[in-house]
Amino acid sequence: MMMADPRRIVVLFLLFLISIPAHSDLITIGSKNFSENYLLAEIMAQSLELEGFTVDRKFGLGGTLVCYEALERGEIDVYAEYTGTLSQVILKTKNLKPKIAELNTSVSSLGLQVLDSFGFNNTYAMAMKEKLAIEKGITRISHLADHPELLLGFSLEFLNREDGWPGMASTYSLSGKPVGIEHGLAYQAIDEGTIDVTDAYSTDGELSRYTLTILDDDRGYFPQYLAVPFVRSDLPDGARDILLRLTGRIDNQRMLELNSRTTVDGKSFAEVASEFIREENLGETEIEDRLVSSILHNSITHLKLTIIALALGCLFGLPLGILVYRNRSASRVTVYVAGLLQTVPSIALLALMIPLFGIGEWPAIVALFLYSLLPILRNTVTALVTIDPLLKRVAEAIGLSRWEQLRHVLLPMSLPNILAGIRTAAIISIGTATLAAFIGAGGLGEPIVTGLALNDTNLILQGALPAAGLAIMAELFFELLERLLVKPHMLKGQLPT
Repeated sequence: MMMADPRRIVVLFLLFLISIPAHSDLITIGSKNFSENYLLAEIMAQSLELEGFTVDRKFGLGGTLVCYEALERGEIDVYAEYTGTLSQVILKTKNLKPKIAELNTSVSSLGLQVLDSFGFNNTYAMAMKEKLAIEKGITRISHLADHPELLLGFSLEFLNREDGWPGMASTYSLSGKPVGIEHGLAYQAIDEGTIDVTDAYSTDGELSRYTLTILDDDRGYFPQYLAVPFVRSDLPDGARDILLRLTGRIDNQRMLELNSRTTVDGKSFAEVASEFIREENLGETEIEDRLVSSILHNSITHLKLTIIALALGCLFGLPLGILVYRNRSASRVTVYVAGLLQTVPSIALLALMIPLFGIGEWPAIVALFLYSLLPILRNTVTALVTIDPLLKRVAEAIGLSRWEQLRHVLLPMSLPNILAGIRTAAIISIGTATLAAFIGAGGLGEPIVTGLALNDTNLILQGALPAAGLAIMAELFFELLERLLVKPHMLKGQLPT
């Protein structure tokens, strides 16, 4: 019985991964990477599903501009935005209390539409421990100017927004040097005393959990942030009507209470969204325990991203290494350029892919491919260059052509080092792929990003442990591959007897 060609199996497997179908007739809902936005997105998703729409969730995208660009490019159809953010960050206006009609006038030409508000104003606020605020007599943001000793820790987005730290520091004459911290972790940091003041959202559930006090914005710096569904104009009318049913149903206190169910009570976004829909008599939704299926789905997506990127890295890096290794200058320049790609932080490289490829799997695959090039290329070049010159001369002396030398002598002797480079690239890709969740690519980064937003260790472990398992499986796979492809005496570093 003939054995199947391994190369054919690999090609068929890659084609299978690429061809996994995506739903064409569906509504894609995005969210930013903080808990309230997850919850609003889930409420919209379940409301649409109740009426028969198919919904694709791309939650935990990396910030305002990522969500906005995804909406503008048609990669998502709706996400929950805030009027102050639309006015200040996206449209760059100075209007502190923009009306929805005014916002629609500005975004209509882009094929976008702002629907009526959910009903609450989630403005930025400065929060600190109630005990510390009382001890120092701080009740207003302006009082912070008198206490430069306080440790300030703000979310990275707030640190760089037009309506964030730069403007607030100018308005209130603040001279502190804040550190950046992920929003969901800031509350734990302030509770442990690592920082004293952080930016908060006025409807955050953590405010009551950690007994924090909100400082009065006595100079009226922060704009109004009414939460609204931000949609594409070509959204089906039926879907738009369903989202409009949510208008005015959530006031500030209700949103704070809903947020507390996730951050304090430990319920999932899906559970809280289902409870809200039932309490508002909008319908009944069933929430299944999808832990195992979710981990399996995320693991398959993670493998898909990694394998395709690694295959592309091999298809490009191996031939390039073979092509340039004989020319010392060309090989050094090629490896140097590949090394430069490694110096770009992975999250920055993923962000740079968005203007070129949008969000989703392909920008993540391209970024992972670029990261896999260096170890594959460097090991290929190094392995070929460092083969004993005597063996090369012997191969020439017995009349082998360059191609025959490469095929029968050089590549077999280089194989252990080449496989080591591919193995290293695989492990790097598995780890880096967890960040792909920030651009809507899914994978095991999804529960990690969600867990960071909720400061939920269990959720983080749902992504971290399977990712570690995949890395171990990759190590074992390449060890087996090495035993199958490499001669035993080459593994032991000795000549055959």
